[in-house]
Amino acid sequence: MTIKEEVVVRAQAVHAYLEQCLRGRNIPGRLLESMEYSLLAGGKRLRPVLLLNWAELFGLQAELATPFAAGLECIHTYSLIHDDLPAMDDDDLRRGRPSNHKAFDEATAILAGDGLLTEAFTLMFSSPLPAERVLKAAACAAEAAGGSGMVGGQMLDMLYTGKGGASLEELRRMHSMKTGALIKGACTAGAILAGASEEDVSRAEHYGRSVGVAFQIVDDILDVIGDEAELGKPVGSDEEMGKSTYPSLVGLDESKRLAEEYAAEARHCLECYNGPQAEFLKKLADYIVHRIN
Repeated sequence: MTIKEEVVVRAQAVHAYLEQCLRGRNIPGRLLESMEYSLLAGGKRLRPVLLLNWAELFGLQAELATPFAAGLECIHTYSLIHDDLPAMDDDDLRRGRPSNHKAFDEATAILAGDGLLTEAFTLMFSSPLPAERVLKAAACAAEAAGGSGMVGGQMLDMLYTGKGGASLEELRRMHSMKTGALIKGACTAGAILAGASEEDVSRAEHYGRSVGVAFQIVDDILDVIGDEAELGKPVGSDEEMGKSTYPSLVGLDESKRLAEEYAAEARHCLECYNGPQAEFLKKLADYIVHRIN
């Protein structure tokens, strides 16, 4: 299989769990419909796939970490619902379909995001693993998603947008929080759940940090040169909104070079590991750089 096919296969396993994980929880029908509308809309499932592969690298069966991985995807999905709201990025499309507030309404979209964020921790704490590992991994996920991570990064994005933009250093900090923190958290949590050593957890964290930066740089590039049909959302929206991006600050060629550099840094973190999980993670770093959506 190609790396893209491998990602699809692994994502399908996560998707199958997501299809049933919110059922039977006494969630009002319209709210459940809105939550699942976004949660089951597809996507690469990058964060849960990363978590499961780092867990497997250190000997944990993927099935045992799947509830936690699903919780992480719920957090990611809630962030997309809220990012699309008129008060934030005001996007009408997500993954080729009307964004949640367009398909339902703003109030329902807000509550769907709130519901997914809260249910995420119900899923994480249902993981059939030693409590100390689950608690440590959940604290890692919470930090990645909170004010010093994803939410703080979104705040910085809003502060910089249309107000003269950000410097390169400010852009790096914002992206490391808004996009990179949850990707890094996925890798780190996977290693923690498997009971990996501190040194191994540190390598997982370093890999996640590097892959997260590469992912965001490529996102910025695709907003300039990507295909709207492939992306499932409009291109050129960053420039239209007055956002600073890697291409706007350093140009397309330098942006591509930086993405390759961070992917190489991620691969370097895996040099001491062997086996299919390590090979997959190495190829995944390259796939992130060369993806078209």
